Amino acid sequence: MQAEAGTTLTPRRRRTLVVLGIAAAWVLIDQLTKAWAERALADGEPVQVIGDLLRFHLTYNSGAAFSLGTGSTGILTMVATAIVLAVLWQAFKVRSLPWAIALGLLLGGALGNLVDRYFRAPAPGQGHVVDFLRLPNFPIFNVADIGVTSAAVLIALLALRGHLPDGSREGHRGEHREHDETGRESQAHRPGTGSVPHTASDQEHGR
Repeated sequence: MQAEAGTTLTPRRRRTLVVLGIAAAWVLIDQLTKAWAERALADGEPVQVIGDLLRFHLTYNSGAAFSLGTGSTGILTMVATAIVLAVLWQAFKVRSLPWAIALGLLLGGALGNLVDRYFRAPAPGQGHVVDFLRLPNFPIFNVADIGVTSAAVLIALLALRGHLPDGSREGHRGEHREHDETGRESQAHRPGTGSVPHTASDQEHGR
């Protein structure tokens, strides 16, 4: 993959593009499905999709994902904004593909609901999130919530397996550093690779 003619993307930049690409796609899907839900489910009547297992039911949520934290919209907006900024910062450092996927889902999910917070009624920063997916004995949710939850599960699995965002594994980072330092030391001691001290006779000839 090339950014410009003759310029090859580094692994880190490729991972950054993965994060941003997944996030952009997830926000688009989330907002399109919410727009559809507001048109198709405006009468407020639940629509059965898979019997009683899955229903479409339009609601507006002032809380966090899965209707948690109702009544704290302003605080939740600030927290979500901080999360988005933190994920964006990490997106430009990540080297691991699984971590890039997880961060893309997290960023897309957080942004999807944050768009509602800033641009929906009743006021900027106080907007209510559109929810419309309903499972039995479970809070109503949306596509953005699916992204956040999937990211949380994936991040937990990566952490349990010791995979770090920089592509290394927990417990092996020190070994890699020691190996690199040993390699540099051996390279420095090879004939012809290190700097050769100048003798007095060399200095005389160079005059």
